[in-house]
Amino acid sequence: MSQRRLFAGLMSGTSLDGVDAVLLELAQSGPRVLGHVQLPMPDELRVQFLALNQPGADELHRAQLAGIELTHLYARAMRELLRITAVPASQVAAVGAHGQTVRHRPELGYTVQLGCPALLAEQCAITVVADFRARDVAAGGQGAPLVPAFHRAVFGRDGHDLAVLNLGGIANLSLLFADGRVLGFDCGPANALLDLWAQRHLGCAFDADGAWAARGRVVPQLLQSLLDDVYFAAPAPKSTGRDHFDEHWLDLRLQASGPLEPVDVQATLSQMVADTVAADLRRSMPGSGEVLVCGGGASNQDLVRRLRGALGGRAVLDTAARGLQPQQVEAAAFAWLAARTLDGEVGNLPAVTGARGPRVLGAIYPA
Repeated sequence: MSQRRLFAGLMSGTSLDGVDAVLLELAQSGPRVLGHVQLPMPDELRVQFLALNQPGADELHRAQLAGIELTHLYARAMRELLRITAVPASQVAAVGAHGQTVRHRPELGYTVQLGCPALLAEQCAITVVADFRARDVAAGGQGAPLVPAFHRAVFGRDGHDLAVLNLGGIANLSLLFADGRVLGFDCGPANALLDLWAQRHLGCAFDADGAWAARGRVVPQLLQSLLDDVYFAAPAPKSTGRDHFDEHWLDLRLQASGPLEPVDVQATLSQMVADTVAADLRRSMPGSGEVLVCGGGASNQDLVRRLRGALGGRAVLDTAARGLQPQQVEAAAFAWLAARTLDGEVGNLPAVTGARGPRVLGAIYPA
């Protein structure tokens, strides 16, 4: 890349806690974050997205309205990002907007990310790149995860095995091998169920720092029931979402376990996340000496402590130790993927997604 270019990335993940907007500078020296904005997800919109994870009345209409509302939130985040960085819209080559996933069924040939990229381009006067997953799914892939290529570009170290763990609503791993190979997949639920349980029993959006879970005890019978789900033992490539690991999934397993203290359920859910990640790492990258953690779960001290315990002697650091704040990573990745789309460069990794081959990802909506 011969000159400095600016791209923005917008991400609202399965945790549904808010929108992250990042302004990324791409130059020969590598990507650099120039600014970051976080806006909370409005409660009503969060409720709408949760409902849309499952079939319901008039869902096509409700989905379109939710997508429009999310786009207005994206546009607000972009305006604030440009304000704090003092960068005019005309200097931003494109915005990579992931959209909000409400259904992810690659085995049936589709994945749904809500949002209105044409409206976003109209409101921001910037070219928008969206619909990143669809081409990979069309090529027989999972359409996710798409960030391992970015992780390799930013965090990869020659001669070293390294794992990057994103703890969002879903936990996913990027495995960067010393020999240059890259693998990646979704491990299973993370914040999606932890936040659900905290909202139900604490009335809070999430369990801050994992302090509530830290007071509970792990219930072995419930833990085993959770871990018995066939997804955890399935081989990669694989991806999942709230349409599998939802409230109904959890309640079925709780019913079979009998009465339990809510705080003990939270502790057990936290241990499940740690154990599933550790099992995937032992199976897929037994030699990894370092794990970099990003996403909202990186600030969950109880979960990170359980991860360290489950992973034995492996070093567990957050990505800030390698120059990128944990909450900036995914939005930065979609800024980077937008650049690849505009340049006609491959965005997927077939070894990760299972697609038939490399593909240029995304649809372009000109300013």
